[in-house]
Amino acid sequence: MEEFVVLVNPEDDVLGLMEKQQAHINGLLHRAFSVFLFNSKGEMLLQKRASGKYHSPNQWTNAVCSHPKEGETYLEGAQRRLNEELGIKADLSEKFSFIYKADVGGGLWEHELDHVFVGNHETGFNLNKEEVEDVRYISMKDLDQEITENPGNFTEWFKIILEEYKHHF
Repeated sequence: MEEFVVLVNPEDDVLGLMEKQQAHINGLLHRAFSVFLFNSKGEMLLQKRASGKYHSPNQWTNAVCSHPKEGETYLEGAQRRLNEELGIKADLSEKFSFIYKADVGGGLWEHELDHVFVGNHETGFNLNKEEVEDVRYISMKDLDQEITENPGNFTEWFKIILEEYKHHF
């Protein structure tokens, strides 16, 4: 089944729809969201992308990152994907939005107006193995060290979004 993304200008005015992979080939600006989840120890939840993903397989990234559907708010999309990928629900609050562009390899680009949400969750996942290989919690200190030592183990967009997140907190 084809998936579509919502193309926008930098002010978030809708320009139209495009098939997701084509938008990533063309590097066109589209709507996206990212979710950062933390446990009671302040550790961040990471997900390892499934090996069958068409880009960035087997790389670690934030809890959820995806695209709202046409007519769906950023928050609705974020909550939908938490359920679809991790099998969970969480109260989320939007912290900021920004635009970034990242080369994700294979001639594909993530060029996104990204709304970043934060929430809390402890345990009890029901992973969709077509999307998510594994999950784990990690301290911010250990995460920074892992990214420094093995940057290729993490998605390009996560490294960008994480740095932007640090500027807001």
